[in-house]
Order: sequence, then C-alpha cells, then structure tokens
Amino acid sequence: MSDASRVDRRGFLTRGFARALGQAADRLLDEVAPTRYIRPPGALPEAAFLAACTRCQACVPVCPVSAIRPLDAEHGVARGTPVLDVAHSACVMCDDMPCVTACPTDALTRPEEGWGGVTMASIVVDRARCLPYREVACGICARACPIGERAISLDDVGGPVFGADCTGCGICVTACVTSPRSLAASPP
Repeated sequence: MSDASRVDRRGFLTRGFARALGQAADRLLDEVAPTRYIRPPGALPEAAFLAACTRCQACVPVCPVSAIRPLDAEHGVARGTPVLDVAHSACVMCDDMPCVTACPTDALTRPEEGWGGVTMASIVVDRARCLPYREVACGICARACPIGERAISLDDVGGPVFGADCTGCGICVTACVTSPRSLAASPP
C-alpha cells in the first residue's frame, strides 16, 4: 500500500469524523441553547449567536422603527442580546439592513440572498379569533405583507396561509385587527 493511499484514507476518515462530530455538536447545542427568541435578520443559529454577540447593542438604535430591543437580566445568558418583539413593532425589512451593518461581529450577517434568505420567526394563526374563520371577510394581513403572495396567501375561506418566502417580519401581526390578535410570531 502506498503512502498516498494511506493519506487519502486517513483524510477521508478524518473529514468524516469531523463532519459527524460537528453534526453531533450542533444537535447538542440546539438542546442546550434552543432558539427561544426572535432575532434580528441575519442572526446566526442560537448557540453561535449567543457566543458571537458581544451585547454591545449597536443594532438597537439603528432600527428605524425601534423593533429591536435588548433582553433584560431575567433572560440569563441571553441577557443584553437583541430580540424582535413583533407584537409591539414589526421589522419593516429595510433594504440596507442597518442592524446587520451596525453589528461589529458576525452575530448578524447579511445573507447572500438578502431578504430571500431570512426567516426570523414563524407566524401562527389562531383560527378561533381569525375573522374569515368566523365568516367575516378580512385579508388585512395579506394586504399588509411587503412580500405578497409568495409569503402569505388566503385559503378558500379567506384565512391566511404562510408560504416558504415568509420572513416572519411580523407586519401581518401588527396589522391584524382582532383583539387579541389572531396572528402571533414564534421563534423559527
């Protein structure tokens, strides 16, 4: 057996082991630091985000609609990290993503696809409150969506259906006219 074939096998086994170890670490980190918060656009996965974020809060004041706020002390290790509270103020999906630009680390990174690569939250519908499911025409959430039908469409009764292009910005949540709101955002 030549030295070259040993190196190739050794390299193959080393890369395979490293890949398996990395996948196991990712699963463990998801259990230790699950995504519990709605983060600004371009946020790293939760465990990596918590490690990379310096808690400088540079992203907070640059948000034009004050949608980003830092977590307070009761949130433990996540204290001081930025979150979106879309029920209070939705992300307006700025073209230039000033929060990402302001981040001095890679905790927030502009996705290569721009907004097409962002999922900040999942939007859920409470059908017991949503007007179309109570036989009242509405559709305000779909009309408010900056992305349109690729992100939110209406089903056969006029209720919202969220598509793959939904960023979870929360504009539909703040536009909802029911009280309490029929739409809510949760971490992705």
